[in-house]
Amino acid sequence: MIALRDITVHIGDTTLIERVSAAVRPGQMTAVVGPNGAGKTTLLRVASGELTPSEGAVQLDDRPLAALSEQAQARRRAVLPQASRLHFAFSVLEVVLMGRTPHVQGREGPEDWAIAEDALDAVAMAGFADRDVPTLSGGEQQRVHLARALAQIWTPPDDGHRYLLLDEPTASLDLAHQQNVLRTARAFADQGAGVLAILHDLNLAAQFADHVVVMADGGVHAQGAPASVLTPPCIREVFGWPVCVLAHPTQSCPLIVPDGAEAGATVSDPNSL
Repeated sequence: MIALRDITVHIGDTTLIERVSAAVRPGQMTAVVGPNGAGKTTLLRVASGELTPSEGAVQLDDRPLAALSEQAQARRRAVLPQASRLHFAFSVLEVVLMGRTPHVQGREGPEDWAIAEDALDAVAMAGFADRDVPTLSGGEQQRVHLARALAQIWTPPDDGHRYLLLDEPTASLDLAHQQNVLRTARAFADQGAGVLAILHDLNLAAQFADHVVVMADGGVHAQGAPASVLTPPCIREVFGWPVCVLAHPTQSCPLIVPDGAEAGATVSDPNSL
C-alpha cells in the first residue's frame, strides 16, 4: 500500500495541500476528483516521490518511501503525467522500451521486447510500433506513454506490490479510448496492482473506481465508495453546481447528471452577455 499520512505541502508562503491522508491499496483503483486547483496533482506527485511533503509521511508497502532507492521505487510504481512531450524521432516501441529501464542490466533482452509489445497491445497501439512518436496525434502519444508506464510495472515484484499512478489519463482521448484506458487500468487493479487516477469526469470515477477521494481547497472533502461520496450535496458543495445522481441503467454505479433546470435560475441569460 502507498500510504499518505497527514500530508502538507508548502511552496513558499502558499499551502498547496494541508493534512491530507489517503491510500492506494493493492487490488483497488482509487480516483481523486475535485475542481481545478484542489491539489489533486500535488497529491499524486507526493505519492510518486517526485515531491517531498513539508509535513507528514509517505510509505510504500510499510517502508518510508525515502528509504527506497530510485531504482527500487521505479520497479514498483510507474507514473503517467498529464503531458509527456517528445521532440526527437523515437519510435513507439523505443519509447515503450524506456519503461523497462529499471529492470535492465545493459541492453534489453527478449523478455523486455515481449513485454513492450504486450503493453502496446494493451492500449490498442500494436500496429504503431515502428511509427515515430512525434508523428502521432496527442491522444495516440498519450496511449504510447501509458504503454511505457505499463511496461515498467508489467511483472509484479517478488517482495511487494506494483502501483500505477495516472494524472488525468483520459484528458486528450475520445470516448472509446477513455473507456479502453481505464479498462486497462482497472484490469491492472484486478490483477493485484494499486491504481491511483486523477480524473475530472465524475462518471468515469463512479464507473471504474473502488474508492473516490474528493478534494477541495487543498484538503480532502470526502472519501469512500463512489456511491457514498458522489452525492448531490457533496458535488454541489465542492463543484458549485447542482446534479442529479441516478442509478446507472446498465452498470452497478451511480450516474451523475448536471441539473440544468435548477442551475438555470442562477446563471445569467447568455443573450445579456
